[in-house]
Amino acid sequence: MTKVTEVVEQLVSPIVNDLELVLVDVEYVKEGSDWFLRIYIDTPSGDIDIDQCALVSERLSDELDRTDPIVENYFLEVSSPGAERPLKNETDFLNAIGQYVFVKTYGPIDGMKEFEGYLLSYGDDVAEVEIRIKTRKVSVSIDKEKIALARLAIDFSS
Repeated sequence: MTKVTEVVEQLVSPIVNDLELVLVDVEYVKEGSDWFLRIYIDTPSGDIDIDQCALVSERLSDELDRTDPIVENYFLEVSSPGAERPLKNETDFLNAIGQYVFVKTYGPIDGMKEFEGYLLSYGDDVAEVEIRIKTRKVSVSIDKEKIALARLAIDFSS
């Protein structure tokens, strides 16, 4: 059985591409008794506006009504990924080089599972993040298959 997110991604991708936007993420989650279908979009320059979100929402809603791929009742939300946008693929990681990131791993690396710092590089499926341990800056290499979650973060120490 195909996951809801995969079906919706196939439906929304042509809409987003037609509008020259970027599909950042698709989530289908249950919160309390309600289901939410969340679509995160952006522009290549990172300045998405509410009118663009509304247009994608209208077109996707029509497509969802036509194909009816979701059994449960749900709320559709189309929005910007925000300041802490997820890093899902190689392009996301490459675009985030030099930026402050948060990375959570499936298992500990040097006794830690959460890393917050500057993404120094990404290549050969390894992310190198410069973190601060007390007053020292340390570079940590994290294999992509060990990354449970990665997103941009806000550096409050600056």
